[in-house]
Amino acid sequence: MERRKKYSREFKINAVRMVSEEGRVAAEVARDLDISSNMLYTWKQKYLEEKEDSFQRNGNQSSKDEQIRKLEKENKRLKEERDILKKATQFFAAEP
Repeated sequence: MERRKKYSREFKINAVRMVSEEGRVAAEVARDLDISSNMLYTWKQKYLEEKEDSFQRNGNQSSKDEQIRKLEKENKRLKEERDILKKATQFFAAEP
């Protein structure tokens, strides 16, 4: 069973820059670096979408992901507080 190759963040960014900034042909760069051209196109697309947050390792979340996670947590807390206040309102409204 063949193990997947892992490439560093710097390697990926340099490969993408060879294509986008130096104007080299993607197939040529992929052949020179001994990677598939499809992989290089995928890296390029990801880099164009995320720029500096591209190719973060599993433990490092991008700033967008981190912000979304915090907002979802806050949203959950606020919904719980709202539900508690609704129940309290119903309780006090029911008292004679």
